[in-house]
Amino acid sequence: MHLFLQIITIFILAIYLGVELINKVPSLLHTPLMSGSNAISGITVVGAILSMGLAERIPDPTTKLIALIFSGFAISFAMINVVGGFLVTHRMLEKFKARKK
Repeated sequence: MHLFLQIITIFILAIYLGVELINKVPSLLHTPLMSGSNAISGITVVGAILSMGLAERIPDPTTKLIALIFSGFAISFAMINVVGGFLVTHRMLEKFKARKK
């Protein structure tokens, strides 16, 4: 149960910090923020993978399943953020390319 509480605490803190950080950014800076968040999201993916590995050590099967589901959601959402950041960055860089005549 102790490991489960650690995983849930990490998950809730990640949600809270993400919402607080995004709400404090002016709307003009959201596009550069998304393109710059790829490294942070990469770190989030690594943390979610570590949480999934930690969940494997939980002895109770029901608690283990819940922890694995939360870890899977964390990996999925972080990967969506990474891919979205790369797509936005690619689109942003396309606007700065010189046009061929």
